[in-house]
Amino acid sequence: MTTRRLAAILAADVVGFSKLIGEDEAGTLAALREIRREIVNPILTEHGGRVFKLMGDGLLAEFPSAVQALQAAIGIQKKLHKRNGEALPAKNIEVRIGVHQGDVVVEGSDLLGDGVNIAARLEALAERGGICISARVHEDVAGKIALQAHDMGEQQLKNIARAVRAYRISPSAAAVGSTKIDPATLPLPDKPSIAVLPFQNISGDPEQEYFADGMVEDITTALSRIGGLFVIARNSSFVYKGKSQDVRQIGHELGVRYVLEGSVRKAGGRVRVTCQLVNGSTGVHVWADRFDSTLDDIFDLQDRVTESVAGAIEPTLRNAEIERAANKPTESLDAYDLYLRALYHHYQFTRVDFEEALHLLRRAIALDLGFALAKALAASCVMQMVELGAYPMSGTEKSEAIDLARSALALARDDPTTLSYAGFAVASMGLDVEAGRIALDRAMLLNPNSAHALRVSGWLRNFVGDYSAARDELVRAIRLSPLDPDLRFLLLGQGIAMMELGEAEQAINIIRRSIAAGAGRVWFAWSHLINCLVLLGRMDEAREAARALLELDPGRTLATARAQMAEWNTPHCERRLASLRAAGVPEG
Repeated sequence: MTTRRLAAILAADVVGFSKLIGEDEAGTLAALREIRREIVNPILTEHGGRVFKLMGDGLLAEFPSAVQALQAAIGIQKKLHKRNGEALPAKNIEVRIGVHQGDVVVEGSDLLGDGVNIAARLEALAERGGICISARVHEDVAGKIALQAHDMGEQQLKNIARAVRAYRISPSAAAVGSTKIDPATLPLPDKPSIAVLPFQNISGDPEQEYFADGMVEDITTALSRIGGLFVIARNSSFVYKGKSQDVRQIGHELGVRYVLEGSVRKAGGRVRVTCQLVNGSTGVHVWADRFDSTLDDIFDLQDRVTESVAGAIEPTLRNAEIERAANKPTESLDAYDLYLRALYHHYQFTRVDFEEALHLLRRAIALDLGFALAKALAASCVMQMVELGAYPMSGTEKSEAIDLARSALALARDDPTTLSYAGFAVASMGLDVEAGRIALDRAMLLNPNSAHALRVSGWLRNFVGDYSAARDELVRAIRLSPLDPDLRFLLLGQGIAMMELGEAEQAINIIRRSIAAGAGRVWFAWSHLINCLVLLGRMDEAREAARALLELDPGRTLATARAQMAEWNTPHCERRLASLRAAGVPEG
């Protein structure tokens, strides 16, 4: 008689195992044994897990519940993320994990059946360092585990008869716990403060998820332009996407007085937006409303929602403030729809997503040549692709992006988002620091709550040697977006500024935090850590960091570093070069 039971299954597999083995068989196997001994096995035991199948580069484990299985998966990824941030790049081991709960067949100590197979197929859908779960797991853990989950819709898995709805937990979600600022350090601001949470997409169509996200983006941006409000940045608010959590806890974690939540239903040519404003301290509903509109009036719908929210928070705010803040980026709904889709991909921060965003933005620009925001975002995508090494430093893509950024600046003098994206692109790729500085200053004047504008402004000030202002702006950006998935670069920029202000000991700690949070994959994080360590005479650590730098970027020399510093006319160039030389970076 066949024995069956319900079980939660975790499937894990090493990314690029064959390549790692080909490059360093002994080292890879040793690292894998160490990870299993020091990270995987203790976490599985802690959460009641049992390995029932062990492969050379992966494993299958059984748990009594979906909650325990997912807790173990998150714990493993957090520990691996921390380990990879501290290890040399060549010694990094990344895994993908799939989690499913279902019926399994018991054969001795082994488990078989669709319950196991689905977990294995979901693992293949996960990102590097990420987790993919089934809808069954997502439903069972709701309200029990805080998730940043992306609905992938129905997936047709190999050798599985029925489609399975899947949810992806991004690699950055594993780092949230280690980078989140202690809520006790976030007192309520002295003016009305709000976080706009991700709206639920209740259209029944996962393809419309981008539309709900875009509505939140618009409302957040419009509210941020009101000088009398303190508005939490979109990136921190979206940490709560897919979660079921008490708004009082969210208000406490983000340090805000009010939380706005809502839903969007888009059907045919009509849209319905439902909003409710909640006091984050008491949980009491302050205001709720429903808005119906046709797609032709979508911008008017956004204005009406924003105006009502602001009126509920601070009755003394004048409607004229919102009217002046209103900025229709384009009158072409088709182009704007493409922009919203591109914006989603831009936030994923991968080469593939940047390429998709560029494809969508070029279509939007073709439909509306005056769409400044689309041009600015396209320039930003190219800038990121250059940083990732996908485009050459002197390629045609870079020249076209500079032209797009300059065109955006000429078209949109009063849109802070456009000014931020385009201003930084002009400064970093076009080396027109003055034009970039003017654009960013205006962006912050128009939108004093823009964490994005503060972040890029802080980095630009670092490049030109205005370190005190850079530190202040980056610290404020972190306060406005305390749960930002890109906190690694906010911390790195802050650490660089503190190093140049003579606070090397504190700078080391902050830069190490940024490296642990993911900045260790970019060469300049290690370069600045080397500078700090040499300044304090910690030469053994400096040489170890230099080895990490050269493993990450074998072509890095003093000559290439000098060229980049000279390009920005960065102060203290020779001191930095001397530090790299002392740590063992070759002349070139």
